[in-house]
Amino acid sequence: MAEEKKKTFQSNNIIVENRQSAMFSGVVDVSGFNENCINMFTDVGGLVLKGSGLHIVRLSLETGDVAVEGRIDSLIYSDKERPHTEGFISRLFR
Repeated sequence: MAEEKKKTFQSNNIIVENRQSAMFSGVVDVSGFNENCINMFTDVGGLVLKGSGLHIVRLSLETGDVAVEGRIDSLIYSDKERPHTEGFISRLFR
């Protein structure tokens, strides 16, 4: 069984512009998304972005960067750890 390599980034930053777009850094995985919710895991825990008309316009799990557009209503951090299984995006781009 191969060991899973954990990517480690320097920091977790969020830039929100006029509640219409956001840039995230330090994202380790995106576990699921739809137009109302995006579930991510960062170096500091789980992060849920809620809103409407949300879509991911840029995603690079290699650098930990995610860009989102749509109406942003809330950002919720949790202490939830990243699951030990592969996330949705990781499975999608095998």
